[in-house]
Amino acid sequence: MGRKLSYGMAINEALHQMMGADERVFILGEDVAKMGGDFGITKGIWEKWPNRIKDTALSESAILGLSCGAAVCGLKPVPEIMFADFLGVCFDQLTNNAAKLNFMYQGKAHCGITVRAVQGGGIRCAYHHSACVESWFMNTPGLVVVCPTTPYEAKGMLISAIKSDNPVLFLEHKTLYNVKGEVPQEMYEIPLYEAEVEREGSDITIVATQIMLDKAHKAADIMAKEGVSVEIIDPRTIYPYDKDTIQKSVAKTGRIILAQEGPKCGGWGAELSAMISEDVFEYLCAPIKRVTSLDSPVPYAPVLEDYVLPQLDDLVKTCRELMEY
Repeated sequence: MGRKLSYGMAINEALHQMMGADERVFILGEDVAKMGGDFGITKGIWEKWPNRIKDTALSESAILGLSCGAAVCGLKPVPEIMFADFLGVCFDQLTNNAAKLNFMYQGKAHCGITVRAVQGGGIRCAYHHSACVESWFMNTPGLVVVCPTTPYEAKGMLISAIKSDNPVLFLEHKTLYNVKGEVPQEMYEIPLYEAEVEREGSDITIVATQIMLDKAHKAADIMAKEGVSVEIIDPRTIYPYDKDTIQKSVAKTGRIILAQEGPKCGGWGAELSAMISEDVFEYLCAPIKRVTSLDSPVPYAPVLEDYVLPQLDDLVKTCRELMEY
């Protein structure tokens, strides 16, 4: 590929390309038009398509309510929720309207919205702007939850999400926006619902998303020096997730760590742990382990935020514990 883009600009390019390819696509949200969004992700779009990108009032319920109605009428809305923490404000529109519509009308009506929302800690944004919210929505049949990690994934999965007839919650991690990686210039799609084996290994499986994926790779490098081979899986789609890839890896390694930035209680790591226990328990040679944040809101003070969020040392320590079991 050769060409490198940041995670944020890969998303921007996907939006530009989809706006150009499909006149049904439009964007709405707080400060997304002339300003280009709080993180600059929609910059340049208003200059090209001023009638298809709209600044809204500070009302997440209105943003998603309008999006649901437009999608039912055949349009392809891409609403932006500036911080995922405020998805709670529009929870009803997403879980009771968008996610259920296809079922209520036996597939004859769709609510193909792609809700972009910014999540995660690490940049000292304090209690109301730092949550990881995947687990809030995993118990919502009909809703697709996507967590891209690399610029390549971000562009390809956003294009797939917008083209999908299902409602997709597309969660972007704010600390990844400036991370660069190789991204093809042409439009391409990465399939939803399929995990990626990032690194082959034989002793331990680590399933990790977003900022935890980089920590997983660093932990794997450390463990390799100790003679331990770590396999790393990026689930990409958190729900519905790719059971087959995870189960095959557990059957091979017999040990698994679920590396999740959000709180431990009720997280996606808990769901995967239950699935593994139910379906492939006989392959395990050590307990399933989760490396997560503490069950606490994310504090503002840097020393406290670092204490609450999972760190590389936590992952390495857990790898060693599994090998010693």
